Amino acid sequence: MKNIKILFIAFVLIGASMFGQTAKQKKADREYNNFSFVKAIKTYEKLIDTSFNEQYAMRKLGDAYIMLRQPEKALSIYKKVVEQTNVPSEYYLYYAQTLRANGKYEASKKWMKKYKEAGNEKDSRVKDFFKNKDLASAIFNSKEQNTLKKLNINTKFNEFGAVLLDEDIIFASSRDEGVSVKRLYAWDKQPMLDVFETPLEGGSVENTTKLKGDVNSIQHDGPVTFNSEGTKMYFSRNNYFESKKINDDKGIMHVGIYSAELVDGNWINVKPTNLNNPNYIVYHPSLSKDGKKLYFASDMPGGFGGTDIYVSEVLEDGFLGTPTNLGEIINTEGNEAFPFIDSEDETLYFSSDGHVGFGLMDVFATVKDENGEVVNIINLGKPINSKKDDFGYYLFDNGFKGFISSNRKGGVGGDDIYAFTRIPPLTLKGQIFDAVNNEPVEGAKVILARENGEEIAYFITKKDGSYQHLIDRDENFVLKGSKEKFQDVSVNFNSFGLEKEKELVVNLNIPLAPIEDVVILADLETIYFDLDKSNIRPDAALELDKVVALMNKYPGMVIRLESHTDSRADDQYNFRLSNKRAKSTYNYIISKGIEADRITKYEGFGETQLVNKCSNGVKCSEEEHQLNRRTEFIIVKMK
Repeated sequence: MKNIKILFIAFVLIGASMFGQTAKQKKADREYNNFSFVKAIKTYEKLIDTSFNEQYAMRKLGDAYIMLRQPEKALSIYKKVVEQTNVPSEYYLYYAQTLRANGKYEASKKWMKKYKEAGNEKDSRVKDFFKNKDLASAIFNSKEQNTLKKLNINTKFNEFGAVLLDEDIIFASSRDEGVSVKRLYAWDKQPMLDVFETPLEGGSVENTTKLKGDVNSIQHDGPVTFNSEGTKMYFSRNNYFESKKINDDKGIMHVGIYSAELVDGNWINVKPTNLNNPNYIVYHPSLSKDGKKLYFASDMPGGFGGTDIYVSEVLEDGFLGTPTNLGEIINTEGNEAFPFIDSEDETLYFSSDGHVGFGLMDVFATVKDENGEVVNIINLGKPINSKKDDFGYYLFDNGFKGFISSNRKGGVGGDDIYAFTRIPPLTLKGQIFDAVNNEPVEGAKVILARENGEEIAYFITKKDGSYQHLIDRDENFVLKGSKEKFQDVSVNFNSFGLEKEKELVVNLNIPLAPIEDVVILADLETIYFDLDKSNIRPDAALELDKVVALMNKYPGMVIRLESHTDSRADDQYNFRLSNKRAKSTYNYIISKGIEADRITKYEGFGETQLVNKCSNGVKCSEEEHQLNRRTEFIIVKMK
């Protein structure tokens, strides 16, 4: 009886313990789903300590650290996750992305391959990663096209989404510490976001103030976008209007886009846009320069993945038209956010964790074809992008300066704002000229290539012999020049050690040396044919043997053959005859072992290029007609 009682107590204790652990897991999941990631981490860690549903808790713990944008902490957790049995295959992808966020690119490739082999071949993130075996390496090793510096407006809190309004920087920040605890955001335990302003010149923490008017509320506010006149604003805000929360059926308050107007220096008349919906996110607005299009991100139904980039027309009555998803070239199964359209309404910049990048979110730009259709996207490379989150790209109208937000290592707080300056381009320009008389060479072929032989550009010089092209800094190049009757030339040069703050021109003039007459060339310029014949005469064979000997002596010599007739017989007959003579000459030379590609062309011109007066109807001697029945050798190249 005593043993039965002890066993009963044990069952009760075990049951109570399991009930307690189940309740704790539900609590952790509830915290996670309510975006209270700091709290959720502590609860999942307690579950792991007790080994209760450990595999699940481990996965969610890694996810929570990623949501807090702490891949360095998620790395060791995900490493254990992917070693588990029956792990969902998406964790191979998460681990690969986390490896990249920690600079472990080769290991990332291995786990991307595992994700692909787990039945995810059709995932666009897989296709992008493997469509070019060197794509990832090219991104990771790309040359820096911008310089970057932190702004003095950053604090230990979050600052991001900087834009220009006249001579001020407008941005979102969670720096407002003098608020009640209820305004701390459960996601990361920072205060809610407000919109701030500071001078573009001399902006600092001390002279930063909240935006005047009604934009800031007790919920999240920002980031923002303005029309070109600076009189209307669209901004992100939790769905909170007229002191009321607008929640979905699970009690979650999502984010929407609101508008405001500038009246007497204050931003007032705050209104929700018709894009907002309590059941999904609509945020990160970016207004086109002409004010006719509003780009934004949303996880509304019908998208490709998490959040996608959309665009709506701004209608005359202030309403926003039906959103258009920007398609699968831009949007992925991952998250695309923070769109920005440049002042020309030409290039769309956005952040994504779905395209191939350095780690978490990277900034990308669209590439259009001649019809204005988006055909590709490119990663903006370092230093715009880093191993962490990079977002909130904003480009000034001048196209050379702007802002970027990032939580990269070395910042002041969580998210920080950086100013970037595009490194001005290097222009290679010069002239191809005759080395003997210094006259420009028209029609010269110029090839610009990298040190490894990869061709970058190809030009044919015009009358002034000039050429011009943009080149990268800090690279070795080869410039090759060539033209018929000139010796080929190849020049090595580089673009190292040049100032990155200035637009510079690299001048490189190339002399081409005319091909000098070889001693016996005069004897070889022409061979003659009998009237109405195309076969090689014995005296012509002797001359052709000299040509063969000369080409063997100068293996870099390349020639062209041109055959001609006299004016007797009709024009078409003479044209056919001259072509036969050209082919006979060509066949004879290559029969002697000369490579065919050293004769660029053989061509007949009939009676169109007579060397004397003996045209149709003119009486001439046989010797005079003989001068027109000829094949000429033109030296095209002499290396």
